[in-house]
Amino acid sequence: MLSKPKAIITGIEAYIPEYVLTNDELSTMVDTSDEWIMSRVGIKERHILKEDGLGTSFMGSIAVQRLLEATKTDPSEVQMLVCHTVTPDMVFTATSNIICDKCGIKNAWGFDTNAGCSGFLFTFETVRRFIETGEYKKIVLVCGERMSSIVDYSDRSTCPLFGDAAVALMIEPSEDDTLGFQDSILHVDGIGRRYLYQTAGGSLYPASHENVDRHMHFIHQEGQGVFKHAVVSMADVSEEMMKRHNLVADDIAYLVPHQANLRIIDATARRMGLKKEKVLINIDRFGNTAGTSIPLTLWDFKSRFKKGDNLILSAFGAGFTWGSIFYRWAY
Repeated sequence: MLSKPKAIITGIEAYIPEYVLTNDELSTMVDTSDEWIMSRVGIKERHILKEDGLGTSFMGSIAVQRLLEATKTDPSEVQMLVCHTVTPDMVFTATSNIICDKCGIKNAWGFDTNAGCSGFLFTFETVRRFIETGEYKKIVLVCGERMSSIVDYSDRSTCPLFGDAAVALMIEPSEDDTLGFQDSILHVDGIGRRYLYQTAGGSLYPASHENVDRHMHFIHQEGQGVFKHAVVSMADVSEEMMKRHNLVADDIAYLVPHQANLRIIDATARRMGLKKEKVLINIDRFGNTAGTSIPLTLWDFKSRFKKGDNLILSAFGAGFTWGSIFYRWAY
């Protein structure tokens, strides 16, 4: 019996807005300071897409165009484009459809996904299943977030956390089953809706003057509740992945964690027995870009990776959602 092809990343490109919002500037907007933010979450600055009328598809389409150019792929070759985002351009049409149009991708179908900050893991798991059928040869996976569009810049507990960015990845099949997507462990628990959510804007509380005035369209987070669940869940699932594949710390090239909070990342690394140099961190420069943060980290550090490197990708997000992927770098 022929083995299923493995899903591998054959290219990765990003778009990062030019405007940089520093902690010092934030301290002029809300009661906070660089010391307060750095000591609690480890964020120094974040990139913000400031111009209205430019949403997630703007960033995503630039990342996709760069990807097509870098991989020498004609838009007509793309068979599917899937976009993960919690900040779509609009409730509908899907942002994936808009990106296809902007990039001249005419022979593909696609859809949006939404799994909070675990979104890349959930979407990569979905996409790899299409690759494994043998019918799909080129799938573009986009993660894009304009988190600044749902951040309340009068709320000092959330406004320092989030940044904007988009990343596009080319996913293709490989007959070498030692490379690429090896395994995933994914979880959800709806209890998370009590701790991290955006109340209005959906069918439960449609847009109204009252809802806008009450700031119900912004991110609301109960920090301690989220931290308590995240610090346990990310560490547990990462350790579980190692045990499942009989991996020890020396076998792991890098942990690629969701960039939400340095204390959560440190706790996960300690549970895995990893030294500091094996943990990839860029939260200080980009903040929390939600589901975009893991692929943004892959893009940021891709020059370090060698073919065959064992990577553990780990995330925790709104929902709650959490999980881990064991991926072996393929180029």
